[in-house]
Amino acid sequence: MTVELFVPCFIDQLFPETAFNTIKILEKAGCKVVYNNQQTCCGQPAFNAGFWEEAKAVGSKFLNDFSEDKYIVSPSASCTGMVKNYYNDLFTNTVVHNKCRSIQSNIYELSDFLVNVLNKDYFGAELEGTAVYHDSCAALRECKIKDEPRTLLSKVHGLTLLEMKDTDMCCGFGGTFAVKFEGISSAMAQQKVDNALAMKAEYIISTDASCLLHLQAYIDKNQLPIKTMHIVDVLAHGWGNV
Repeated sequence: MTVELFVPCFIDQLFPETAFNTIKILEKAGCKVVYNNQQTCCGQPAFNAGFWEEAKAVGSKFLNDFSEDKYIVSPSASCTGMVKNYYNDLFTNTVVHNKCRSIQSNIYELSDFLVNVLNKDYFGAELEGTAVYHDSCAALRECKIKDEPRTLLSKVHGLTLLEMKDTDMCCGFGGTFAVKFEGISSAMAQQKVDNALAMKAEYIISTDASCLLHLQAYIDKNQLPIKTMHIVDVLAHGWGNV
């Protein structure tokens, strides 16, 4: 199976190793990965800030950068949710209406794609320790992803996965929300990290790098004994020991 990889600008600029690990996992799952190096952004930052015309321009480029007849896989529920849900507001009843609908039906967040399309949940990963999983707002509410990441993490050797209190509560990032409402955003991050620490977790794992960046900043500022990891990096961890 040939799949097209969408690397969100956030991951491209700050967490490139997560992008490379996404390729490794897809290839281990038997996929041929195609990457269009002209791709940029899905338009979500502009859209969320209210700049719909600018978002439409970026979204139009996205639709031109990807195929209508191949699966598109991304290590981000947030960006996947943007395309699947909010492109309706930008492109319904336009000249690219049909192409948009095709791409919307073909784009998947990685864990969703692995479990529900490829029917694969074991990749030989190893990570010793105790972890909690954070349900990002985009994954849970926009992409309807809940069991898929937990299924994948349950097969990681050495990893004990626990459910923390309020796992489905927002971490406080929310894009520009963290800038406009810094105090509230920080308090929400504190609540999320405190809930993880209450489980004596060593890792907070999620599908979204933006959530993890926000939580890791709070962790670093307060020098707390816990760290964040993207689910992609967990699934690609420890292969050399298998």
